[in-house]
Amino acid sequence: MKLLTLARDLRRRRARERQQLFVAEGVRAVEELLASPLPVRGLLVAPQLTDAPRGVSLVDTARRQNLDVTRVDEREFASAAETDSPQGVLAIAEIPNRRLENIELAQRARIVVLDAVQDPGNVGAIVRAAAALGAAAVVAMPGTVDLWNAKVVRSAMGALFHSPALMSTWAELDTFRARQGLTMWGADAGGTPLERLRPADRLALVVGNEGGGLSSEGRARVQQSVSIPIEPTVESLNVAVATGIILYQLRP
Repeated sequence: MKLLTLARDLRRRRARERQQLFVAEGVRAVEELLASPLPVRGLLVAPQLTDAPRGVSLVDTARRQNLDVTRVDEREFASAAETDSPQGVLAIAEIPNRRLENIELAQRARIVVLDAVQDPGNVGAIVRAAAALGAAAVVAMPGTVDLWNAKVVRSAMGALFHSPALMSTWAELDTFRARQGLTMWGADAGGTPLERLRPADRLALVVGNEGGGLSSEGRARVQQSVSIPIEPTVESLNVAVATGIILYQLRP
């Protein structure tokens, strides 16, 4: 399959799952991808990319790695790109085979569980924050946006390529939780203020949907609901911001 046709096909989640491939869009994302251990199939390049030295350097790097670099016009490129400002470059790479059962936690560890978080920008920002703050993994439950959606990949700023972020199920999480001795806390506006609590050594933070909070599946599993005290004039925090604050307070 030609690279352009493949990139168009990978806009659909079902195609990504079937082919176990994803698209990274934008200069920074592709630079990070080429520096990562993930196998890359090739690059799709529009004319504007090589107007700047950074774009020329990116193409040179891809060629040194013996990657297929396919040049297309702006109209063709736009038909494959998913983000609003793709900057004239996208790359296709293999989705890593990450499984929850293969993760071994340190004596003190934190993981983030995404409970039907649907906004790609929020999910990417959470993956990035989790990597920056030392979380051992980000685990996406059913109902969460695909971790390999192009907008998630771009907003994660390369963190997806290096950090254990993976899709899983509640049943798999139950097994992992029992094996690893994991305590589960849920982020909830009505929960106990974070500073009043003493975290367990191994802790999972469950964060819910932007509008509805934790699902019934999530609520049934958390042992403690936690909140961040905020000014009464502010209704709530963005889920990615809240996750970052809690992770900073809980960092191992």
